[in-house]
Amino acid sequence: MDLLEATLYTIKAMVIMDNDGNRILAKYYDKNVFPTAKEQKQYEKNLFQKTHRANASEIIMLDGLTVVYKSNVDLFFYVMGGKNENELILLSVLNCLFDTISLILKKNVEKRALLDNLDVVMLAFDEICDGGIILDADPASVQKRVDLRNDELPLGEQTVAQVTNAFHGLFW
Repeated sequence: MDLLEATLYTIKAMVIMDNDGNRILAKYYDKNVFPTAKEQKQYEKNLFQKTHRANASEIIMLDGLTVVYKSNVDLFFYVMGGKNENELILLSVLNCLFDTISLILKKNVEKRALLDNLDVVMLAFDEICDGGIILDADPASVQKRVDLRNDELPLGEQTVAQVTNAFHGLFW
């Protein structure tokens, strides 16, 4: 029996697709698995065909990858790891991604709201995983770091424009 070499590079990709199978946001971390955008798109098409009927969280093996996914309203969230990757670790990343986006969108997790906040969602991707290494799996801490429009910032950490807008809202 071969022992697997331990590695921090657990995530191969994170993808969000709409209910038509179109990519909204994707990050691929292993260039050996998907070296070109064409191969990524083909994999996504195949992945969507296999998973679009699900209405909850599931785990599948597809083309040598372990994929955990979740659907909500008109969005599909996917986290992919190697064939021998621990599904619970992948699931914790998926839950962090979904819950962070839910916090960012104030529980309105649907395509339109996601597209309106795509900049913050992209930051959340980067805060959760960097180069395939899991950085954070706590949705509250990720949301706190990526929330660019946070009204709860201390006065000293706000920009002049944020302070002006806050006072404008109070007095006019």
